Amino acid sequence: MEKVRIDKWLWAARFYKTRSIAKQAIEGGKVHANGQRVKASKDIATGMLLTIRQGWDEKVVEVIALSDQRRGAEIAQTLYRETEDSLAKREQFAADRKASNANISHDRPNKKQRRQIHRFLRESQD
Repeated sequence: MEKVRIDKWLWAARFYKTRSIAKQAIEGGKVHANGQRVKASKDIATGMLLTIRQGWDEKVVEVIALSDQRRGAEIAQTLYRETEDSLAKREQFAADRKASNANISHDRPNKKQRRQIHRFLRESQD
């Protein structure tokens, strides 16, 4: 294979579950090829760098092989290689996100804490 549509390749490489989701991500500006925004019909070739944003993560991958058929996860991982910088940034960002969430309590205040809040608010209004 010499060329494959980018939406087919993203689907075959298992970045997205369906081609239509891949197309929506491309049209939404979440996928860039060689630093440029692309259309779903763009043909990609080996050696291209793709920047893919999924949720909190942003991956920069190099296209190693082309495929327009979705296969197993082991085969899909042989189609690309994530850059070292991208991997390090993702791990650092995940660690920072985990550390910042450790300080946040998602529990509701109990009865005693509610009374303290109400008392504080009454005192601050006076």
